[in-house]
Amino acid sequence: MKKAKLLWIDLEMTGLDPKKDKILEVAAIATNMKLEEIAKYEAVVKVSPRLMKSRMIGDFWEKNSKSRDALIEQNETGKPIEEVERELIEFLDQNFGKEIYLAGNSIHQDRKFIENEMPELNKHLHYRMLDVSAWKIYFENALNKKFIKPENHRALDDINGSIEELKWYLTFLK
Repeated sequence: MKKAKLLWIDLEMTGLDPKKDKILEVAAIATNMKLEEIAKYEAVVKVSPRLMKSRMIGDFWEKNSKSRDALIEQNETGKPIEEVERELIEFLDQNFGKEIYLAGNSIHQDRKFIENEMPELNKHLHYRMLDVSAWKIYFENALNKKFIKPENHRALDDINGSIEELKWYLTFLK
């Protein structure tokens, strides 16, 4: 029996505009509803160096130059987005049943890139999503409680941080 229900995805992109920017790195962790890891997936997506150079500029990238440089350096080892999409669909087939809920922090933004660059993958995803950012807004503003998550801006690290963040919020429900 396939146990996973939540597909935690984090994408690193050249920027935040799904029409102009491209996915650079993909990580996924399949968990059950108890947030127990079942499987994980990582991939580097090959992107035009010219696009990277033109889009990975500005304050954000200057402040996160270590992440930017690592993403640029690994680009040569990347795969075409179509191959990454195929591998992700295989990952879903191996680990999930019928309903696959996308989960993560500000997952709506990642979903826009998935819709744009991986439309076949998008068809497998339920319309409902588990966005940890909603918990963050409530806890910080209504309860004055703040989870401090490391901001590495690397896909797998960011997912692990989001899962830990949700686990922390859930401790308040016991």
